[in-house]
Amino acid sequence: MAGLRADTELRLRTLSGIGIVAVILWGINTGGLVWAVIAGIIALVSLGEYYRLAGKIRGARISPGMGYIFSLVFLLVATGNNPQPVVLGMILSLCVLCVMSVEVFRRQMSAGNSRAVMNSGAVISGVLYITVPWTCMVMLRDYAFGRQVLDTLFFCTWGCDVGAYIGGKMFGTTKLCEHVSPGKTLQGFIAGIIGSLLANAGAIYFFSLPSYPLILIGFICGIFGQLGDLAESLIKREAGEKDSGHVIPGHGGMLDRFDSILFSGLLTYLVLRVIL
Repeated sequence: MAGLRADTELRLRTLSGIGIVAVILWGINTGGLVWAVIAGIIALVSLGEYYRLAGKIRGARISPGMGYIFSLVFLLVATGNNPQPVVLGMILSLCVLCVMSVEVFRRQMSAGNSRAVMNSGAVISGVLYITVPWTCMVMLRDYAFGRQVLDTLFFCTWGCDVGAYIGGKMFGTTKLCEHVSPGKTLQGFIAGIIGSLLANAGAIYFFSLPSYPLILIGFICGIFGQLGDLAESLIKREAGEKDSGHVIPGHGGMLDRFDSILFSGLLTYLVLRVIL
């Protein structure tokens, strides 16, 4: 009975995984509004899961409305023609002001201990942690070779996941962050980097593009993508939850599936568009 349940779960996980890959690649290669909508949906669903987790940590009372509103505004502005960074910065600053104002009036109207710093911090950090990286990935698509960059970014992320899983299963002996994610091992971490670099090499060959600076994406996904995975594990552990949600059959929540891409997407944008 247990074996049948495991087979069913594996089949469900595989099918939903194939569906996710197909939707992401379709969105990236179509670009424009299609990619913006897909990225926006993933970002807003992930944001809701993050706020649910944050609300379970040490009695926080999250008011996510402002987070959703400013995330939507941020994403809408990003779909324009190369918005100025100062405009996006002003939106974030306005978000901080509005969220803190809500906490001021909440404290004024209610008795009891104030958790304004915790509540406002959770709302604002959700926008920074989830919305900003997805916004960067929306903006990346509009630049020269943006489609190839995003394809490479996701290929490296998936290659890293596969490499880390296989490496951890076959060679994993040394715990990496036992108190955050007991299943992660140093050998799996190294194998994840190798998997990302192999996927990176395949993408460079397939797209017939110069290896530099695209090779940097392999290192970003291999190292910081796995750190992003550990960061989400830390959030779930503090909230006492195994999964961020149940929206994706066999995978858990949207944040569970796209935790690695948050750090990688943000850093890829900063490296390719700001530094280089």
